Amino acid sequence: MTVPYSLLLVFILPTLGVPLAYFAAKKSTKAAGILVALIALANIGLVLSTLPAIASDSIYQESYVWIPILDARFTLFVDGISASIALISLVLILAATLFSINYMEGKKNLPVYYALLSMLSIGLVGVFITSNLLLFYFCWELMLVPAYFIVGGWGYRESYRAAFKLFIFTHAGAVFVLLGIGAIYMTTGLTDMFAAQAALLSYSGIARWILIALTAGFAVKMAIVPLHMWLPDAHSEAPATMSALLSGVIISAGAYAILRLSLGTVFPAVAGTEFGSSFLHGLAVFGVISAFFGAFIALVETDIKRIIAYSSIAHMGYVMFGLSLYSSAPIVGAITITAAIVGTVLHIVNHAVSKGLFFLSAGAIMHQTEMRDINEMGGLAGKMPFTGASSITAALSIAGSPPFACFVSEFLIFVGAFEIISVDGFYTFPTIFMLIATVLSLAYSLRFIYRVFLGQSRSKNAGQESESEGEKKVVDAPTFMKLAMGILVIFVIILGIYPAFFINLIKTVAII
Repeated sequence: MTVPYSLLLVFILPTLGVPLAYFAAKKSTKAAGILVALIALANIGLVLSTLPAIASDSIYQESYVWIPILDARFTLFVDGISASIALISLVLILAATLFSINYMEGKKNLPVYYALLSMLSIGLVGVFITSNLLLFYFCWELMLVPAYFIVGGWGYRESYRAAFKLFIFTHAGAVFVLLGIGAIYMTTGLTDMFAAQAALLSYSGIARWILIALTAGFAVKMAIVPLHMWLPDAHSEAPATMSALLSGVIISAGAYAILRLSLGTVFPAVAGTEFGSSFLHGLAVFGVISAFFGAFIALVETDIKRIIAYSSIAHMGYVMFGLSLYSSAPIVGAITITAAIVGTVLHIVNHAVSKGLFFLSAGAIMHQTEMRDINEMGGLAGKMPFTGASSITAALSIAGSPPFACFVSEFLIFVGAFEIISVDGFYTFPTIFMLIATVLSLAYSLRFIYRVFLGQSRSKNAGQESESEGEKKVVDAPTFMKLAMGILVIFVIILGIYPAFFINLIKTVAII
């Protein structure tokens, strides 16, 4: 049964959580962490409550009076795509918050940290559950503010430099997004993305420029080459909890936005034209370049977090390639949900949970060993068995190995690619290159596993009791960190073995 005002509550609960978490952390940081985690858990329940409505009507909507002079309503919705990504985002927020209880213990200004974490969740989830373009942009920008302060305030060596780079790049991308949204309103007089889709069909000329502006802005958030420069620094310098959300949710928001706005709202106006085909082919090319660039750098990097960061660039290449397989002639108001679309959305979900687990595991390793160079590690499997099992699970999923999550979604993307090749021969070589990229993913994942967990320890701190007084013996991660990783391990395995829940949910979509 759908909870009344369920999506509105998804906004209200974390908003109330901002001051509540701040004051709770003044007395107990553990209580603040549990409070934010419980809000995320409640929001998971609220989104789940909409699934019966989605199953029967393909979409669940709420609409409230907001800005009458612009005819803009506070419109919230979930369908199979947005519900899938919103749910996995909330799972990551839950895991990252639980992980923070031990990981952030003893750090300064924790009341502010937990308040910012609650604020961040508003923007992260809000992007996926609104069809109003103004509210979408508000949430898009809201992600940036707490992300900047969390990376800068609780990061590692040059945290504010990395945070500033994150801010400049993603804010520059947001300018293009704002220009695109403004052009949609000036052209159609509408602020709802679904209503604007039909109205833009009469404006194919301006739609081309809107499509380019929106996609460029969203590609910055995705960190697609050559717009990726902010990501390695931000991910490597951010605290592990923020890295998990950056890679698991924030860059995924860029992929979702391209699917929902660029392709779903604007692209139908140019579908079937030479420009439309060239645009999709361009997405495929940038996807291939990103997949190879990220994989090659990950193969030679030695910093444990930068390896995972470059892996994120590579996997956004897979997603961009999947987006390029979007139907070349969508029906107005509806689209056939092909294997490519199902695989792409499922890969956003699977990559989010797998990469979130990967970053939390790396954070646990750094927390317990006080090292980040994989050349100084080795032999950690015996000293940190739970963290080792979690890391290996994440690495094998990212490598596309069965029976873990990313294997299924990558397989569906390639099935979709082979379907498209029969009608568009351009995709022959991009598909071949993407298949080769999967081999590179396996290579850097196996290198990571061997260097960190197998063989003999290459440093006293990494796996041996030091003879000098004051050196600590490496032990496994504490309880809440294990709990957070355990939640994500379960999802990575279940999504690999039984992906039917999300596949069936995505296939209910009637309009993108």
